[in-house]
Amino acid sequence: MSYKELAKNLIDQIPDSKMYYIVAYLQGAAVPEEIPNADTIEAIAEVKEMIKTGSGQHFQGTAEEFTDMLLSEET
Repeated sequence: MSYKELAKNLIDQIPDSKMYYIVAYLQGAAVPEEIPNADTIEAIAEVKEMIKTGSGQHFQGTAEEFTDMLLSEET
């Protein structure tokens, strides 16, 4: 019996009062995995290189402070 067949058989044994949890879990599991595009792959490689070499910039502060810094650089 495949895992899919086993899951379908088990669903029949779950009381309706618990189906909400099962459906929520299944919805999360049913989301297809995203394949990163070339820009994302390049960014990940850049971060790995920065970690490896100790280069790059480290920000200490809150997310709000970081956002303010980024927005001030755009102008």
